[in-house]
Amino acid sequence: MEPSPPAPRAFLAVAAALVCAAAPAFAQGGAPPSDDAFRMGSPPSLPEGVTEEQMWPAATAEGWRKPCLVRWQRSFDDALCVARTEHRPILVAVNMDGEIASEHFAGVRYREPETAERMNAYACVVASVYRHTPRDYDEDGRRVECPRFHTVTCGEHVEAERELYARYFDEKRVAPRHIVLGLDATETYDVYYSWDTATVLTTFRKGVEGWPEPREPGERTLVDLVKSAGVADRETIERAYAEGDRQTMRALLTSLIEARVVDQVEVLRLALYGFDLELAGLARRALAQCDTEAALDLMAEALKTPLEASERELLLGAVARLAESSPRARTLAALHSGLALGSRHIAGEVPEALAREYEARARAAVDVHARAVAVEARPGEPGALLELAEALLARAQETPERRYAALLFEDARSRAREAERLGASGPRLDATLAVAAAALGDLEEARARAVAAIEGGLLRPGELGEPGELGELGELGELAAPDAAAGAATLTHASRVRLLRLFAEARQRAIRAAYRAEDAWPEEWLSDVDAAYSALAADPLVDEAPLIDFHDFLRWIGATPRANTVLDDALRRFPDLPVLHERLRARLLWEGGPEGLERGYAERLARQEVARDDAGQLTWYAGYASLVAAEHHRRRGEFEAALAAYGRAIELYERNVELFAEGRDTALHFVALGHAGRARVALERGELDTATQALLAALQLRPDSAATPDGLNITPIATAKMLEAKLLEAGDERAAQVQGALEALDPKLLEPPPSERPGAGRRRGRRG
Repeated sequence: MEPSPPAPRAFLAVAAALVCAAAPAFAQGGAPPSDDAFRMGSPPSLPEGVTEEQMWPAATAEGWRKPCLVRWQRSFDDALCVARTEHRPILVAVNMDGEIASEHFAGVRYREPETAERMNAYACVVASVYRHTPRDYDEDGRRVECPRFHTVTCGEHVEAERELYARYFDEKRVAPRHIVLGLDATETYDVYYSWDTATVLTTFRKGVEGWPEPREPGERTLVDLVKSAGVADRETIERAYAEGDRQTMRALLTSLIEARVVDQVEVLRLALYGFDLELAGLARRALAQCDTEAALDLMAEALKTPLEASERELLLGAVARLAESSPRARTLAALHSGLALGSRHIAGEVPEALAREYEARARAAVDVHARAVAVEARPGEPGALLELAEALLARAQETPERRYAALLFEDARSRAREAERLGASGPRLDATLAVAAAALGDLEEARARAVAAIEGGLLRPGELGEPGELGELGELGELAAPDAAAGAATLTHASRVRLLRLFAEARQRAIRAAYRAEDAWPEEWLSDVDAAYSALAADPLVDEAPLIDFHDFLRWIGATPRANTVLDDALRRFPDLPVLHERLRARLLWEGGPEGLERGYAERLARQEVARDDAGQLTWYAGYASLVAAEHHRRRGEFEAALAAYGRAIELYERNVELFAEGRDTALHFVALGHAGRARVALERGELDTATQALLAALQLRPDSAATPDGLNITPIATAKMLEAKLLEAGDERAAQVQGALEALDPKLLEPPPSERPGAGRRRGRRG
């Protein structure tokens, strides 16, 4: 039977959220310019008659193709090292995709020789939460530089933002922002919200006033360069290794073993991804001496490959050394030892016959009336009270009316607590209280009770028995700890699933808490989480939530192949679930970039056509994948590829309208965004006629989509305003058409976002 497509309104909300997911929320507001911005000459507002588009003109396609001339250091630690070695201040540049002044600095100013010369007097580090490439290394281990900033990878500027936010941003995530630091890493200037570009350029000049000329290191050999953290020196030795003969490669690796000063992880990565076994062995020896987070990442990758026992022990020894101070290293160590331990508490998959018997026994115990009579007949007996609590719990799970079910859950918890007060204890009691507490929203007690129930042997291997061996459930009487088999047999399917999820959540929260506190934690916890999720994934009746949690857990610990298997299984069971396709897109992008993303969905569509299966919303998701691919091509400056991907997205959504007419409005929303994306590409290429046609098509097709940001955080309205400014500058009469289309929109769509409205602690407009 053909499944019903998602409800248009609800699905649109989910889909719109997916568009924005690639662009994390960036609070841009704040009232006046910063104190340092005023000191550097910022006016209190835009000059009269000057628009934002005139003050911060967007880069053209030709401009984006120019290299970024600012030499960004790869980490804040590298910037500190360079600053102290060469005696120069540090410049932190914070940037945001889609924000008009940030776009101007990234696409125009950072590519101008004059501006770059001023900035390169500093040790520069760039911070941005936005990822512009799906991965930081290709399949051969070569760096994939960020197409927006160059020099650094996206992972490096994202990590820099995380670290610098904690140290310098005063909980203000604003952009663009430029902070000057001294050699002791203290702030000299912090300039943001300026209403012009001159203020920022003045800061670049003032920040180095009084500083002596930087110390030039002089002529050095390659072996000398491996001791340097500077980006130029790193690039030199990486190029020398990639292009050098075997003697040069061996000399570089040997120097990293014998005279390590800084971690040269990229050279080691190239060696590990190469085909020379001796050089790879030298690289592993050098890697075992490293101590940075980047080196830890490479250790994790290396440990995924087949290794000689001695080399594996060498790397695991390095991980253990780093684990003394690094929470991430402790997690990696647990991955390679904890999972092998197995869980002492969970039997894993319950045989189908036994599961059926458990469910039948649990349902037979739902006779609330009989249990209530037993309580009256045996007043004050904890066993009778607990059996009544279990019956109430099972009845609550079968009750569709939410309010009545809540009363039953509350009654079940009350009876179980009374049984506990009278002396009952053990896994059955803990299980009942765990499930009831979870249903009533008390997750803290629910998780604690679930841990107690499962650690108490409720689902322990070897204690579940076989069908026909369980006997009668019996009575608790004065027994303090009923046997585990009897406890498991009282579980309904819903209770077992809930307990396993609560147990897994509790273990994960405990691991995260220990991670943040930098405390040690038992490696077996990792096995417990894996066993709980494995049991849930094997359950054909379980819903999608545990599968998602299992996938995310496996990705987090680095068990990527297993995570992929879990995701594929979940997609077969729940083919139209947005959250699963979100993870599939991330995987396909990571594995093959935007081309691989579209190819992956095209292959799925082809398989569907071969099977003559038109069910499901695969065309919708394939269209969205093409939109995401187009945006990735835009980030790379691959404009022809972006236009082609936008075209495929529009075609797929139009096909989806034919298949599911009731979802027409949702599909047209993304068709409109596709046209707006094509308009933006044409605008950046200077093709004003094409841009105007595509932009008007977007606004007229679905006006309500005009204020929706795409994955680059740019709305159709923002493109329209920029296009109008370009047309006015060129004296093109089509500016009136664009203005007319904007005026025809609902005025609410033209309002700034809530974070920038007066009264929200922010001011209208964008900042420099």
